[in-house]
Amino acid sequence: MKVSELISVWDKTAAGELTEERFNVRLRIEDAARIAALAEMFPRRSIEELITDVLAAGLSEIEASLPYVRGATVVATDEQGDPVYEDIGPTPRYLELWQKHFAALQQA
Repeated sequence: MKVSELISVWDKTAAGELTEERFNVRLRIEDAARIAALAEMFPRRSIEELITDVLAAGLSEIEASLPYVRGATVVATDEQGDPVYEDIGPTPRYLELWQKHFAALQQA
């Protein structure tokens, strides 16, 4: 989900599997005011739901902005027959760690 999609989602019911683990965070005053304003604008969404949605959208944008760093090894060819090189940037490591933590959270 992108940040730009949040407002349309907040007008509807959102669903998703939640972890049992809770995270306790302290917000900057400016961010707390932003969340409070959104909570007032979208009263059907709890503050916790708003924070969860904003965090999910932000994480999606971070994932999308991880840089591709072209490696030397060709791993595939695209539909035009051009070579696709391995990514030696942070994305493969991130995805490996994400899968590890996702699997652990599913078993919890």
